[in-house]
Amino acid sequence: MTSFEKIVRVRVSGRVQGVGFRAFVQRHAEARGIAGWVRNRDNGEVEAVFGGSESAVAALCEVCRRGPSQAHVERLDIFEADRAALGEMGETGEFAQRGTA
Repeated sequence: MTSFEKIVRVRVSGRVQGVGFRAFVQRHAEARGIAGWVRNRDNGEVEAVFGGSESAVAALCEVCRRGPSQAHVERLDIFEADRAALGEMGETGEFAQRGTA
């Protein structure tokens, strides 16, 4: 079982779907050793839950604030989350893209 200093849920709104946002987040999460997941929401947002070291999680939040070059982030909401929000990714230490919710 992997231990995490910090776990957060983020919701990103703006032009964030159809611009490679999920792949962008996954690539940056994996580079930082962060576990979790990212998915599109039916309301046009992107949602992600991730856990890792405090500094890595803070860095990934900043990555989400800017997004890939084709994105236009209008708002980033960050909420504290718990291990249950990570689901199975918290056990494996991996990061994945999930289906739209």
